[in-house]
Amino acid sequence: MIRPLFSPDSTDIAAIAQSPVLWACAAAIFLVIVAQSVIYLRAIRRTASAAGLSSSQITQSMKTGAVAALGPSLAVVLVGISLIPLFGTPGVLTRIGLIGSAGYEVAAAGLAAGSQGSELGGPTYTQRIFAICLIAMTIGGLVWMLSALILTPIMSRGDAALRRVNPALMTIVPTAALLGAFTTLAMQEPLKSPLHLLTVVTSTAVMGACLLLARRLKRPWLREWGLGLAILVALAVTYTVARATGALA
Repeated sequence: MIRPLFSPDSTDIAAIAQSPVLWACAAAIFLVIVAQSVIYLRAIRRTASAAGLSSSQITQSMKTGAVAALGPSLAVVLVGISLIPLFGTPGVLTRIGLIGSAGYEVAAAGLAAGSQGSELGGPTYTQRIFAICLIAMTIGGLVWMLSALILTPIMSRGDAALRRVNPALMTIVPTAALLGAFTTLAMQEPLKSPLHLLTVVTSTAVMGACLLLARRLKRPWLREWGLGLAILVALAVTYTVARATGALA
């Protein structure tokens, strides 16, 4: 199905990037994700009573998770739309949509293209280069999944050992790890440009305000929607300032 469309030296990326084979692969992957989600939700409901969770608590947790995912998902969608001309819709759905790390995917594709003396979206970005980039991104994602498959059982045993020594320790360690990871990521952004700094400051202020108002006004929905609101407001403010200062020109 691909061979009649595939011409290694052609720069018509859409002809191969939107091929039926890639669409079929993307659909198959998302079907697997849906099946896994259904299995996981069923397992939660079966084991909820053993964990002391009520039906209302489970529903509230699912609702909170779904709402909290809207903000990051919106950011991924916005980035994905901008990358469709480079990787095609199936490629963006399976790579950016699943992994969610646009920075890694673009970096991997850029290195793959550079190794062939080409650049993403440039005049030398042919169907052959596109295929090489897609393979490079896929191999990178595969290594991530294999690492999780191999390291998770090892880390699980370490978790059990630490809990036997000091149960409170495993409450502190994950929290500290998350704070360290997100702080590292956040601190890298303000160094890039004043607009990046503005984005970080605005999103931090909005998120802090949502958490404060949720506690003061006893409105839990503000906590649930805080992340999405922070991203939307930060994007709107940064875009407005960038337009006003001519940074988008």
